[in-house]
Amino acid sequence: MAAKFTELVIDANDPEMLAAFWEAVLGWERIDADDEGDVEIAAPDGSLPTIVFEPVPEPKAVKDRLHIDVSPVGVDQETELERLLGLGARVIDIGQGDVSWIVLADPEGNEFCLLRGRAD
Repeated sequence: MAAKFTELVIDANDPEMLAAFWEAVLGWERIDADDEGDVEIAAPDGSLPTIVFEPVPEPKAVKDRLHIDVSPVGVDQETELERLLGLGARVIDIGQGDVSWIVLADPEGNEFCLLRGRAD
């Protein structure tokens, strides 16, 4: 028997805003928000894992040790990059050098990568 990956929890200063950003990036939808400020999003088909944005008072201080990779669907990497930038992502340099993926930060500075290969 093994464990199942069911949730990725991301600390956020503004869980509502960050959840809205990732809903737009992934085409996911909000499935829960609670009185403590947690906001959870999931794929439209209900598959796991979900992402939970949990409120914290302190700002992000160092490079993430875990990050999300996304792949373009129906478009090339350059077109998807423009869409992500329009949603509020920004291109960052973490010393990655000359690679095929693009390192980005979400509106709170969490790193994620846009891969070259399409997922469709």
